Amino acid sequence: MFVLLCNYGKIRLRIFERMRSMNHTADNCIFCKIIDGQIPCSKVYEDEHVLAFLDISQVTKGHTLVIPKVHKQDIFALTPEIASHIFSVVPKIANAIKAEFNPVGFNLLNNNGEKAGQTVFHFHLHLIPRYGENDGFGAVWKSHQNEYTMENLQNIASTIANSVK
Repeated sequence: MFVLLCNYGKIRLRIFERMRSMNHTADNCIFCKIIDGQIPCSKVYEDEHVLAFLDISQVTKGHTLVIPKVHKQDIFALTPEIASHIFSVVPKIANAIKAEFNPVGFNLLNNNGEKAGQTVFHFHLHLIPRYGENDGFGAVWKSHQNEYTMENLQNIASTIANSVK
């Protein structure tokens, strides 16, 4: 069993290394291949615009990915319509996971860009059910609260607000 798990880990590592080295286009996108049926998945939900399936890593039981069926590299490429539809589906899936597995919470996670941890360059939202503090998922936040004054925060907020279109 241990050998099998080690080999599985090595295979996953090779897949991730290969994905990182690929150009980020629909032609070689693993999620586009899943959408097209070229690669199998454990489907949770599908409609005309969205596909949701279990993440093969299963950080926690029920860890699900929600993706648009049209190739969009990251959140910056999403149209308001696509984003709206994705987020309209998320509560349905989260409620189904909650009803079946009774998690005590959820994390919604989206990585944009390699430095942010994105390994598949097709927008995807992780729905990660939480079962306790030691369930296999951990996010680390370091507070910088003491480094910003209210004036600094207002200036940052104004800069962002002025750029919102």
